[in-house]
Amino acid sequence: MGSRIPNLLRSVGLCAGLAVALIGCAGDDEPEIPEQPAEILYTDALNALEEGRAPVAARMFEEVERQHPYSSWATQALIMAAYSYYLMDDYDSAIPALENFIQLHPGNRNAAYAFYLRALCYYEQIADVTRDQGNTEEAQRALSDVVARFPNTPYARDASLKLDLVRDHLAGKEMEVGRYYLQRDMFLASINRFRTVVERYQTTAHVPEALHRLVEAYLSLGVLDEAQAAGAVLGHNYPGSDWYQDTYGLLAQRNLQPEAPQEGSWLEGAF
Repeated sequence: MGSRIPNLLRSVGLCAGLAVALIGCAGDDEPEIPEQPAEILYTDALNALEEGRAPVAARMFEEVERQHPYSSWATQALIMAAYSYYLMDDYDSAIPALENFIQLHPGNRNAAYAFYLRALCYYEQIADVTRDQGNTEEAQRALSDVVARFPNTPYARDASLKLDLVRDHLAGKEMEVGRYYLQRDMFLASINRFRTVVERYQTTAHVPEALHRLVEAYLSLGVLDEAQAAGAVLGHNYPGSDWYQDTYGLLAQRNLQPEAPQEGSWLEGAF
């Protein structure tokens, strides 16, 4: 949704520059913001945000809530403070503010945006697959929440697209760990990782390789029926893939062929 202020978050107020001027050059010793009408504080904060001064805006939006906690401006200022923190990449401040807004104002007209912005805060922190994926999992939960709560909205549509990327990322992490175990002959541990990809991330691009790696691991353990079943599932779903060609050759070396999963096999439902 970009860094522009979403239209639904705007409110018309009176223009006044006093509060902005008082904190515009604030350093370590930030002066207190004087008592001002809520609409003046809010409008000055909005102006600061539009001018690219997110830290100033965040402080002023919070001041609206402090000085006028029971006003409609305070409700609006709470989510705008969170948005300002988001623009600063200060997700540790943005997320609690958004969760506070969601808890206090679940029926507010901006609730959908609050849920969406919270999801973005986690999404922006997704790390490389070589690192911990805690934020990726939080992003998946938060994005799924947006889709479930606010279907048929622009937020849900964008969240759905991001969910596909998140799932692919999580599957990539499982693959990386699975390969690590496979290379060290820790076959059962690797099988658990590759099974997770096949069972939980079926729509990702990692599934063909996961099935091939399962064939490798099962053959190494001597579990031939599961190796053949994984090969059959791979051939059935991805017959023209390079992974299937490699799998077919691997089985042929053992005088084996892909065979449909036996009744009771965990692969039975994937065929």
